[in-house]
Amino acid sequence: MTAGGRPLRLAHRGDSRRAPENSLAAFVAALAVPACDGLEFDVRLSADGVPVICHDDTLDRVQGRPERVDALTAADLGAIDVPTFAAVLNTVGPRPFLDVELKDDPGPAAIEVLTAARGRILERAVVSSFDPAALERVGRSRPSWPRWFNSHTLDAATVAGARALGCRGVAVDWQVLDRGSVGLARAAGLEVAAFTVRRRPTFDRLGRLGVVAVCVEAAALDG
Repeated sequence: MTAGGRPLRLAHRGDSRRAPENSLAAFVAALAVPACDGLEFDVRLSADGVPVICHDDTLDRVQGRPERVDALTAADLGAIDVPTFAAVLNTVGPRPFLDVELKDDPGPAAIEVLTAARGRILERAVVSSFDPAALERVGRSRPSWPRWFNSHTLDAATVAGARALGCRGVAVDWQVLDRGSVGLARAAGLEVAAFTVRRRPTFDRLGRLGVVAVCVEAAALDG
């Protein structure tokens, strides 16, 4: 899962220098960067049960509105630049690698949308989450799909949690990664991804540690 011997470079919520994070425009802008291998983005449900792309549970920080995402319909959210999961997958097409982060347990809806776009084998994508219930649901429905257990730590408990969930790997805050922590995960048969890096030297250091993918922003996205 590397690109020419280096980690995959995944644009964190798109390129927020050029458009609001997690918007269609941000994803298109990121994929126009030659060094970008793919995208990381966040999936949650609208009031009418449609998977949409938004990191926060409210619209305050990005859209400047007080409502919760799950209080508005997908149509209402689309009017304020919160796209549906299906629209994003249709826009970016099959080429980019995708880290699809589930912010909570989405039920079957997100799984169905992703299956329609990338197939039951899940081509060039991984599903990640901090929420064990979300990862368990995906594992029951699509046991062959690769999954990453997201964590701010990488220790024996993190490794045990990822293995218990049947995950292929862990996605971890880059600041806790070193040879020892990465080695612990790899010895347990887990691949390691990292988030969120803004500087190219940090990206390069993580590559030397054997990290397979890095969520990046700013200068680290440009390569």
